[in-house]
Amino acid sequence: MAALEAGERCGQWGAAGPERGPGAGAGAGSLGSLLSRLPLAPPRRRTASQGQGPPEPPLLRTSKRTIYTAGRPPWYSETGAPVGEAFVIGLCGGSASGKTTVATRIIEALDVPWVVLLSMDSFYKVLDEGQQALAARSDYNFDHPDAFDFELLVSVLRKLKKGKSVKVPVYDFTTHSRRREWKTVYGANVIVFEGILAFANKELLKLLDMKVFVDTDSDIRLVRRLQRDIMERGRDIVGVIKQYHKFVKPAFEQYIEPSVQVADIVVPRGGENSVALDLIVQHVHSQLEKREITVRAALASAHQGQPLPATLSVLENTPQVRGMHTIIRNKDTTRDEFIFYSKRLMRLLIEHALSFLPLKSVTVETPQGTTYEGKRFHRQRITGVSILRAGETMEQALTAVCKDIRLGKILIQTNHDTGEPELHYLRLPKEISEDYVILMDSTVSTGAAAMMAVRVLLDHDVPEERIFLLSLLMAEMGVHSVAYAFPRVRIITTAVDKRINEEFHIIPGIGEGRRGRGGGGGPV
Repeated sequence: MAALEAGERCGQWGAAGPERGPGAGAGAGSLGSLLSRLPLAPPRRRTASQGQGPPEPPLLRTSKRTIYTAGRPPWYSETGAPVGEAFVIGLCGGSASGKTTVATRIIEALDVPWVVLLSMDSFYKVLDEGQQALAARSDYNFDHPDAFDFELLVSVLRKLKKGKSVKVPVYDFTTHSRRREWKTVYGANVIVFEGILAFANKELLKLLDMKVFVDTDSDIRLVRRLQRDIMERGRDIVGVIKQYHKFVKPAFEQYIEPSVQVADIVVPRGGENSVALDLIVQHVHSQLEKREITVRAALASAHQGQPLPATLSVLENTPQVRGMHTIIRNKDTTRDEFIFYSKRLMRLLIEHALSFLPLKSVTVETPQGTTYEGKRFHRQRITGVSILRAGETMEQALTAVCKDIRLGKILIQTNHDTGEPELHYLRLPKEISEDYVILMDSTVSTGAAAMMAVRVLLDHDVPEERIFLLSLLMAEMGVHSVAYAFPRVRIITTAVDKRINEEFHIIPGIGEGRRGRGGGGGPV
């Protein structure tokens, strides 16, 4: 799950609690009794530089478990395309009605691995100088539809629904501007979208599979707004009251409250309403079950009897290479010998892969004063990315051949309940889109994990033709799967075996039980 909260929440991934829209508010009536319920600690002043440290890890911690946020569902067909679309839940309600709390409770109860929480607060428009001055005097209407960039919002949500990665702006309420660094968010099983005007745009409504209105008593919402703006934003009560009467209350009555008519479900009392939350969760689960597919089973039945693709390059089967394969395939080979000869093969594989990099002709002068017509890699950088854990074993060979190469890591593990690959961890160097990328996994059987890793690289704008997939051993099925889905990715290996067994291990394979991820060629 990737939980994005903009403005002063930008560093709090998946945090529960009242919403923090930019408007401030107070209500008519017994203001004194309401203020008596607020904490008496002095207000905390914020500056433009506060709250802009390193982003928090992309995960949501609950009382029971930790939900990873940098994930994407394994919903890919043998073509490498997402199957179906994500299920989008839209949460609407007045500011401080408890939308974020409801969203977090839904995420906890769903118990699915990949959920995106997207806040409408991320999509406030950037203010010009005149609007900045109005905002400083509490004279700018942050609760009006014109305050939001609906065009960008619809574009982002549409891409997320299709399973694509997107860049989401981070809005800083201290400066009323977007920060330079935008967040990268990946597609997911479920998208929870919350905002005060979540139902105010027709194009936006078309993207919502379920529309939930959070209905909370106005007094409770008022107290939450007062507490937030006075205690957390250091605003004076005069400005808070002024903004509420001039903008917040009229906007709720004109735009937010009437939108309850399009809601599928109304949740009174917000996150405290467990009955309503259970109904929402049950419906979402039923929808997800209808969309579920098994990637590896689909890959196993595809491309039967097809010739090997032209993008595949197999290391020449010299007597030396054949001899090293004999050693690492022998079940009686000792661990030390297995590691030694595997590393030799990996280095030969890396050297072979580098011969496919684009080279340009250059002339250099030798120490003897003569010239030599040679070749040089004409691109600036090469980056190595290992698919953890087995792909990490190839890093030593790569760094021994390529001086000062940058390294990244992708952790893809098999879900023991479903048997499907899932992305759990991602660390890629900056500006990787400008590089040639050597993607490493020690074995490839069905190709499911390799396909997911290639998709992640494509999501980071690495051109398909600049991705080299390297593996010590591959099954024909894995070769076909990757080549069919990504026809411009170059596939390079030391050997290709014809079969996989019912456990998706390569047959005859290598060193059963000797390696950490599945032996026999590995299950992915």
